[in-house]
Amino acid sequence: MSSRTRQRRRTAFLVAGALLPLPVLAACGSSSEGTPAATAVPQDVGASSRGGLRESGTLRWAVDAVPATLNTFQSDADAATDRVAGAVLPALFTLDQRGRPQRNPDYLAAADVIEREPKQVVSYRLNKSAVWTDGRKLGVEDFTAQWQALRGKDRAFWTARNAGYERIQKIEKGAAAGEVRVTFAKPYTDWRSLFSPLYPRSVMGTANSFNDGARGTLQATAGPFALRYKGRSEVTLVRNPKWWGDKAQLDKVVFAAVPRDQRTAALAAGRLDVAEVDRDGVEKIHAASKGKNAQTIPKSEQGAAGTQAMAARARRAEATLRGFTVRKSLEPAYTQLALNGSAGPLADERVRRAVARAIDRKAIAKAVLGPVDLPGQALGSHLMMVGQQGYQDNSSALGGQDTEAAQALLSSAGWREGGGLAGEKGPQARLDRGDHEDRAGKGGKARPADVRTLQKDGKPLALRFVLPTGPGTEPLRTAGERISRMLQKVGIRTQITKVGDDSYFKDHIASGDYDLALWSWPASAYPATDARPIFAKPQPAPDGSLIVEQNYTRVGTDHIDQLFDQAISELDPSASRALVRRADARIWAAAGSIPLYQRPQLVAVRSNLANVGAFGFATPRYQDIGFKK
Repeated sequence: MSSRTRQRRRTAFLVAGALLPLPVLAACGSSSEGTPAATAVPQDVGASSRGGLRESGTLRWAVDAVPATLNTFQSDADAATDRVAGAVLPALFTLDQRGRPQRNPDYLAAADVIEREPKQVVSYRLNKSAVWTDGRKLGVEDFTAQWQALRGKDRAFWTARNAGYERIQKIEKGAAAGEVRVTFAKPYTDWRSLFSPLYPRSVMGTANSFNDGARGTLQATAGPFALRYKGRSEVTLVRNPKWWGDKAQLDKVVFAAVPRDQRTAALAAGRLDVAEVDRDGVEKIHAASKGKNAQTIPKSEQGAAGTQAMAARARRAEATLRGFTVRKSLEPAYTQLALNGSAGPLADERVRRAVARAIDRKAIAKAVLGPVDLPGQALGSHLMMVGQQGYQDNSSALGGQDTEAAQALLSSAGWREGGGLAGEKGPQARLDRGDHEDRAGKGGKARPADVRTLQKDGKPLALRFVLPTGPGTEPLRTAGERISRMLQKVGIRTQITKVGDDSYFKDHIASGDYDLALWSWPASAYPATDARPIFAKPQPAPDGSLIVEQNYTRVGTDHIDQLFDQAISELDPSASRALVRRADARIWAAAGSIPLYQRPQLVAVRSNLANVGAFGFATPRYQDIGFKK
């Protein structure tokens, strides 16, 4: 997941009006870069110089599935699509550990804004050695074809996003050889996000080649590796003989489709070299390093031949797992509690804010991150991650955990105790007591004696909390159950519904069939562009429905939209980041999305591999990955 910072206008993933009087928004007036209050976790890749690595070998790297398409700009592109593109296609700008765009000298000799008035003009000076595998030099025709395919004017191109490309007015050759000049109709602060990856004209030139030609193969590439084969279970890359940069250390990279719940077994069987794993996988690798796995079969049962064979297999698996190291960092992605503000109790901002203030975000972060030895810190921004340039904790715009404040907000919204504390007299107290007895008699957990019960217009305050099931979603269920208990303490009941991964997003989140839900968003090095559709105010469609873009909480304001619009048109990077921080403070205040924690990034890596693992925000440098001598 190393380069999920600019996917398809940020696809959600699982392992998914006037404001009321607010506290002073301290972050809104800040023009500083902000000093992260939380601890930045560096990347963990087993860094080594190229001189210490062999110039040979095959790397087997687990992905969730073989990509349905190799075109990253299509709607069904996924993380594996990005992995392949990162190794075989030009990225004009890469990201460092703090998520800062860096000119990639393999493709660019220079890239600068050379004019601001009357129009923004960017000059790209291409590396004169950069060539496609068909022998043609990278040039203006590739830039032009990609712009025309992605600008959104020709619906024959089945594009998933056009952010930034629609602002371009023209592309032309510059005065110098290898120079491409891009003129923008509107100022665009995130111009460095464009043309990465850059596809050849043969892919972008026609709707047919764009829609179908790059789904299963790439006729021309320009990276340290080239595509050899895309099959049903794996994608194979080989060293590109026409590569002009540092030679790739590996002969071959194989991206193998292995489901997350099968990865530890695949590692133990020696079928993988690199794989993201869950907490259970981490524990098994650590146990193997201490010689504990093979001892799980009691000695009293080790007499039978079948059991002896099982024990022998366990010992072999343990020996294999001892050859792996778990590399840890924080992923450029965060898990949030989403509050659906379109209807029901959560349509009232005071109730949303009460939910937020009832939750101890730090305790939730500790419960998820602590067991894997990562800092259990709550995330303070929707738009920037801890350690990212410009990160600032803006949660004070809403306020921290405060039970009394939460109760006061609920009271001001008209929610009153329908029978007081459990055990008190009154019809609602009798209802609660019956519910308590029912659940206790059926083996359920009895309602705590100090739970408040709130009512409005004769109805209890109860929210539908939808949680996913399936491999990799255990941290979400852990967080969800803790949140449920926290809300009970202020009188908010939760009705937890657990649904399968295949229907969780489509049937519940996207359709708005939930009150509370948990899912993750990838972070972005370009939040002014990529985060806007997630927090844009929903707009009415002609048929009376709402156009929500990716704002599945249906909570937004005109002010937030205006701040994003200003940030995206501000060419001074520092001023643009200040506007993004102001937008984040307002998003906190609206209380539609409550960031909980930055996701853990846990990667099992064969111990003799270098320059691969938990990349964090940084772009992998595929040509430097290799086996130690």
